[in-house]
Amino acid sequence: MQQMNPLLQDWSAPFGLPPFDALRPEHFEPAFETAMARQREELRAIAGQAAAPEFDNTLVPFDRSGRLLARVASVFYNLTASETNAELQAVQRRMAGPLAAHESAIYMDAALFARVNALHARRETAGLTPEQRRLLERVHLDFVRSGARLQGEARARYAQVMEELASLTTLFAQNVLHDESSWQLPLATDADMAGLPGFVRAGARQAAADRQLAVPAVITLSRSLIVPFLTFSERADLREQAWRAWTSRGEHAGEHDNRPVARAILKLRNEQARLHGYASYADYALADTMAGTQSAVQKLLDEVWPRALAAVQRERAELREAMDAAGAEGAIEAWDWRFWAEKVRQAKYAIDDAEVKPYFALPAMVNAAFDCAQRLFGLSFVPRPDLPVYHPDVKAYEVRNRDGQPVGVFLQDNFARPSKRSGAWMSSLRWQSRNGEHGGLELPVILNNNNFAKGSPEQPALLSMDDARTLFHEFGHGLHGLLSNVTYERLSGTQVLRDFVELPSQIFEHWITEPEVLKRHARHWQTGEPIPDDLMARLHAARRFSQGYETVRYTASALVDMAVHSLTDAEPPADLCAFEAETLARLGHPAPAGINHRLVHFQHLFSGSGYAAGYYVYLWAEVLDADGYDAFTEAGSPFDPAVAQGLLKHIYASGNSVEPGAAFAAFRGRAPTVGPLLRKRGLVEA
Repeated sequence: MQQMNPLLQDWSAPFGLPPFDALRPEHFEPAFETAMARQREELRAIAGQAAAPEFDNTLVPFDRSGRLLARVASVFYNLTASETNAELQAVQRRMAGPLAAHESAIYMDAALFARVNALHARRETAGLTPEQRRLLERVHLDFVRSGARLQGEARARYAQVMEELASLTTLFAQNVLHDESSWQLPLATDADMAGLPGFVRAGARQAAADRQLAVPAVITLSRSLIVPFLTFSERADLREQAWRAWTSRGEHAGEHDNRPVARAILKLRNEQARLHGYASYADYALADTMAGTQSAVQKLLDEVWPRALAAVQRERAELREAMDAAGAEGAIEAWDWRFWAEKVRQAKYAIDDAEVKPYFALPAMVNAAFDCAQRLFGLSFVPRPDLPVYHPDVKAYEVRNRDGQPVGVFLQDNFARPSKRSGAWMSSLRWQSRNGEHGGLELPVILNNNNFAKGSPEQPALLSMDDARTLFHEFGHGLHGLLSNVTYERLSGTQVLRDFVELPSQIFEHWITEPEVLKRHARHWQTGEPIPDDLMARLHAARRFSQGYETVRYTASALVDMAVHSLTDAEPPADLCAFEAETLARLGHPAPAGINHRLVHFQHLFSGSGYAAGYYVYLWAEVLDADGYDAFTEAGSPFDPAVAQGLLKHIYASGNSVEPGAAFAAFRGRAPTVGPLLRKRGLVEA
């Protein structure tokens, strides 16, 4: 079986890409077992050496260990996120516990930790390079935070907690996917489509065709369909149905109810933190971040929250005026906000997405991102249709530097489908390093996933400005992986502190709003005409429109995250939905604005993606990105070569080889300040 398993054979495709067409769900469990056994052998060889621990005989082989397991796992988890099925989901549930147990066994290996600990104790005098010392410090902390110092019953219980958490976070994500993929709102008549512009109708028709449904069009819970539907549909009754389905994901009694799952995860996390000696999970999680403490996070959120509340109340008054002018009675409901905000936007700034979107065709926006990467960092993205991919929607590119040498492979998967989880994300099939299995260079293989509504056969997918920002955001993450230039895999790419990881992605968003980028790439998909200066000026004038609404929604989710993870009681609240509502009421949150993510479907927190007690990081990183992008403004050009070189060296290429505060200071010449963020969001006078 091992000889026949394609996951365990040498991969002969260019760049060592997987043979996706040969992979079957039944291949993964035996491949995982074989790969875990191989890593155990590799680690026994390190721990059992007679020679005293040195960097080259302990840290270097430790960093290199488990490459087969990483190879199998990266393929598996990319498939379960992007192209899953019932068989893969069953494997995922069965393997969650054993894989977590394997990881716990590594970091609780007493002999292995003794060697790492001995090296760490003499790190000052060992003659290490800065990168070697950083690797030692990070690996040592990995051991400590994974329970290496625990003893006896606490040690055994900790491993059990981590296994249970792995199973529960897997279940949580699968429950959300079930609710997202199983719901649709049929649009059977012209009356059902009242108010919908052509691009929404085209996306809804394509969604029905993709799902082989008998109705002419459907709205799914893909963000690229649900948000424009809530924005344009004149049918308040249908908007309410869509909004309730979107916000109640994970909150349905029965097999896929996430309420008990999230509660069980919170209980285990609290126990995990207490085993480490922390009062709450937030204290444990924040100990290894730039923020460091709850008080530092709260200070930032307190800077923003009252200003956001004031801004959203001003916006609410504008919506009320628009409703009164239109003769609309009744209160502003959550499913009404986007609809009336669009009316205000059109009246105040003469901007209509139906006018904007034809200039933001997906292929053109992909080319815009590639062009910015070329102008900033000298990268070229060469289409490689010959490379193996896991779905026809995926586009493969060979990425080359200025000298024409390959630096990695980029796979872009842009469209929503029922087999794919919602949201947008970057992942990898292989990290960059110069410490490969045989000691050599390993080029990164980086993936971007989006969930845009597919266009019809007659026209490409047309993006909103928010969609275009999302594409640039994820591409920024992708560049962080592709441009990594470190020796050790543990320090590569996006494997940085959680509140630094969003800086490379968020700073890249700025380029999609630069006039010279828009004039070059925002061209009408039918005529090829560049975006008119007048429309560009109106977009610029409206850039802070609805920022109160967006900031309240985001910050409220971050505050609820911190509130639930800072609880010190061993038992979490019996009713998490009631806890969420009470927290929002205490904060003075305006209910019609809603929040970005409710706890019952908050995958950032509960699906193992590492943002628990950390959703604040987007705001923290926005402080860095707003201040950092000002360096280009001060230089007088968004493509200033010297600033771009500093951004490449200190932010994109350094991975985790440099402490993040020091990396930002090296780029900017000083520590960041919060002023640029507040001005960017329109929360203070510009």
